[in-house]
Amino acid sequence: MKKESKIYVAGHRGMVGAAVVRELSRRGYNNLLLKTHKDLDLTDQRAVAAFFETEKPEFMFFCAARVGGIEANRNNPDEFLYENMMMALNCLKSAAENGCKRFEFMGSSCIYPKFAEQPIKEEALLTSALEPTNEGYALAKICGLKYGEYLSNKGLISCISLMPCNLYGIGDTYDDVNSHVIPALIQRFHKAKENKAAEVVCWGDGSPLREFLYADDLAEAAVDLMLSDEEGLINVGSGKEVSIKELSETVANAVGYEGDIVWDESMPNGTPRKLMDSSKLMSMGWKPRTELKEGLKAAYKDFLERL
Repeated sequence: MKKESKIYVAGHRGMVGAAVVRELSRRGYNNLLLKTHKDLDLTDQRAVAAFFETEKPEFMFFCAARVGGIEANRNNPDEFLYENMMMALNCLKSAAENGCKRFEFMGSSCIYPKFAEQPIKEEALLTSALEPTNEGYALAKICGLKYGEYLSNKGLISCISLMPCNLYGIGDTYDDVNSHVIPALIQRFHKAKENKAAEVVCWGDGSPLREFLYADDLAEAAVDLMLSDEEGLINVGSGKEVSIKELSETVANAVGYEGDIVWDESMPNGTPRKLMDSSKLMSMGWKPRTELKEGLKAAYKDFLERL
């Protein structure tokens, strides 16, 4: 990938896409194609085909997605399946037909089975049932990565699919329905601090273990992998686990909330553990740069500036 190469970053306004754009710009890649949803609806096959025929990007980072929290996914699996599948298949098909040299597909750790052996290896894909609450989204991502794999196997395009762990960082989504755990906690502790609340109630007992990665660290891996010859599926995680209890305390500290955290053990904990096996990627020399405390401070600063 040369500095002057034409590079299309789909979903550049989202947290991951924006981080990829920052990383590309930092490395001197400035010939970037950036289209908003208003400019180009990726679910529209004809519009996508016309875009690729006209622009003919040489490289593509596919970071576009319809995303949401548990409730949004559970209530609208049809929409999450349709929109995410159409975006992925349209872009992959048109990229392969118009001379795109390399395509990087951004997936999600939810593609793996609900009860996959921990840490989760790439080989766990399609070995058993998915988590039902976000099955529609997961199936769309699986279809995208498998279609890319099929095109690669035919020699029509070089495709690599990244499966990151839980992400957070600059440009995250903050709302009552679509927020994931870190932005939800930031928002909750911020409100508690503003209202001088004596306590914040969190669900469960705080024991589940989760893995988090700062979005800009993912972006660095994404560019490294685009520059490599790797194809197929590869996990991208920090390799570090933190309990929800410790995470909540760390977020509260980053926000500056000094009240009590109370655990409602009548509410569900969720999956006890979810850790990716990122040994394949780390053996190539990549490792995350951002510690959780540092990343949370940056995320909270972004929250204050934007919201």
